[in-house]
Amino acid sequence: MATIEGQDIQAIQKRIYVGLFSTQGLFTAATIVAFTLTPVIAVALSGSESAAGLPSTLTLVGRAALAYPIGWLMDHVGRRFGLSLGYFLGILGAVISFWGVVTGSFIAFLAGAFTLGAMRAAAEQGRFVAAEVYPAGQRANIIGTVVFAGTIGAVGAPLLVSPAGAWATSIGLPEYAGPFLLAGLFLLVALFVALLTLRPDPLQLGRTIAAQEPDAAENALIPARPLAAIFASSAVRLAVLAMLIGQLVMTLLMVITPVHMNHQGQTTQAISWVIMAHTLGMFGLSSVTGRIVHRFGRRPMIAAGAIVLVAACVLAPVANSVPMLALALFLLGLGWNFCYVAGSALLSDSVGVNERGRTQGVSEVVVALASGTGSLSTGAIFAGGGLLAVGALGLALVLFLVATLVIVSRPGPATIAGGTD
Repeated sequence: MATIEGQDIQAIQKRIYVGLFSTQGLFTAATIVAFTLTPVIAVALSGSESAAGLPSTLTLVGRAALAYPIGWLMDHVGRRFGLSLGYFLGILGAVISFWGVVTGSFIAFLAGAFTLGAMRAAAEQGRFVAAEVYPAGQRANIIGTVVFAGTIGAVGAPLLVSPAGAWATSIGLPEYAGPFLLAGLFLLVALFVALLTLRPDPLQLGRTIAAQEPDAAENALIPARPLAAIFASSAVRLAVLAMLIGQLVMTLLMVITPVHMNHQGQTTQAISWVIMAHTLGMFGLSSVTGRIVHRFGRRPMIAAGAIVLVAACVLAPVANSVPMLALALFLLGLGWNFCYVAGSALLSDSVGVNERGRTQGVSEVVVALASGTGSLSTGAIFAGGGLLAVGALGLALVLFLVATLVIVSRPGPATIAGGTD
């Protein structure tokens, strides 16, 4: 029976999986609690609707700025250190955002948003950490089930926004400060869970698993490639593009929806319900998605995600009721989920164990920068043409992904880790 540091590998895998599943749920809950009213708070603090997407933009800029350095640290110091650092930054970001709301400082609120983005630079890589401690044939399932942990946040977190605000008011704080206190608490728990469960470091276990793969002897002789060579692979480029466009389209519509609903006179509770439907679409079916990706392949699921995103972009602008808008946002989350899980599995399959941290870090940078551009522009697009204009831009981006899938009709160079396209 294979062991590491005298411990059974299967027992280590289970402990690491449970730890990453738990921290992913806590991280997602914290993100959703903090995000739900962020566009509304941004408008209130700045006095301009054009600033609605600015905090989300800075969150994505923070994610982009730290993604590669944290990926480098994960390759050189370990996965446990990188993830723990991320949760610490998240706690700090929640505190700064809370301070910005309490003092009415838009600058402080933006600084908190940036720091929360730095947290995401690490936490978003948790799915890759989970995947690498299992053989190639199980990675899509593992990524799907870890992403599924976000269902905890999708179902529960939006419902906690109003109670958190009421509690803050009851102790003399602004209503909008409550969700950031709750987010900080969730991230504090996530930090302790990561420190306790990610032992031995997943990087060490990942190397052991890689050594047991059928082509391990051949791959062991291949040095880590430079980034240019890695991204020359059509599989790597398609994986990143799927995640990039899925995230960008989701950001365009999701960020502005609370402002759109506020224009319609909807209550905070109605906004929370729509965001809950959206996040349920993002995470609720992830474990099923992982199995479907394993069964039918990465590329077909990217195509399915594109089709669902098209439906969301068409439906959202014409939704004339809260349930209809909730359905549109649910489809938006589901399309993102298909692209995210399939793209993540394709990327994980396409790089070697000694290339993963850097490659995944770069992919997070690219995705975050593109999403930041969308988040920054969505307020201005909405101000100029309403949700119809936002949906039209999202539709154009998805059609570009579809065109790319058609052009890249065959898998790229053989994958390093033995996965399939």
